[in-house]
Amino acid sequence: MRTTLTLEEDVSVHLKEAVHDLKKPFKKVVNQALRLGLEQLKNPPKLKKYKLKTVKMGYDPNYNLDKSLQMAANMEDEEIIRKINLRK
Repeated sequence: MRTTLTLEEDVSVHLKEAVHDLKKPFKKVVNQALRLGLEQLKNPPKLKKYKLKTVKMGYDPNYNLDKSLQMAANMEDEEIIRKINLRK
């Protein structure tokens, strides 16, 4: 089957590189790339489940976790005081 296809610049560059690297005709490289791409569209590769390791960060009972904005403000105040004390 013959058809006209407009390729975007980046796709064209990748195809030309593949033709050069594989030393195969342009038509064969395009058909192979389309087959592989279409197969991946039909059957996408299964992704590994993402696991995040938890880390105990400690808990300061002086802070009410229900009021996180107050906690952040208190931490910021402590940091400002620490920086001021370093200048002395």
